[in-house]
Amino acid sequence: MYKILTIYGSTTGNTETTAEIIEQTLSAKGFDVTTKDVSSISPEETSGYDILLLGCSTWGEDELELQDDFLSFYDNMDKAAFSEKKTAVFGCGDSSYTYFCGAVDAIEDKVKQLGGKLIAEGLKIDGDPDDNLDEIKSWANKIAES
Repeated sequence: MYKILTIYGSTTGNTETTAEIIEQTLSAKGFDVTTKDVSSISPEETSGYDILLLGCSTWGEDELELQDDFLSFYDNMDKAAFSEKKTAVFGCGDSSYTYFCGAVDAIEDKVKQLGGKLIAEGLKIDGDPDDNLDEIKSWANKIAES
C-alpha cells in the first residue's frame, strides 16, 4: 500500500480544508495518508513516503507569493529526496489576482528542478473548497489512479 504525505500551508483555512478532503478521499480508497501543517514538518521528514502532496495557498499580486508558513519549507526543499518522488501540488487562491494560484506553479517548478515526478496537473481552487468538492475529489481520484 502506498504511503501518502499531504503537507499544506493555509492562512484562511481553505487549503487545510482541501487537504482534509483529499485525505478523506484517498483514505476511503485504502491509502495510508498522513496530513501535516507545513509549520510542523521539515523537508527531511518526507523520505518515508511514496507520494507527496503539497498544498499552498496564494493571496497576492506577486508571481511567487507563497503562504507565509510554506516559505521555509520551499526554501529548503533541496534537503528532501525528490528524485523520482511521485508528487502533486494543490492550492487555493483568488482568480481576481494576476497570478492565480501562483504558489502551485512555483512549487511544481521546484519539484521538477529537484527531479520529482509530477503525477497530476496542479489543482487550483478559486475560493471556498466547499464550493469545489467535486473538483477536489476528482483530483484526489487521479492521484489514486496514478
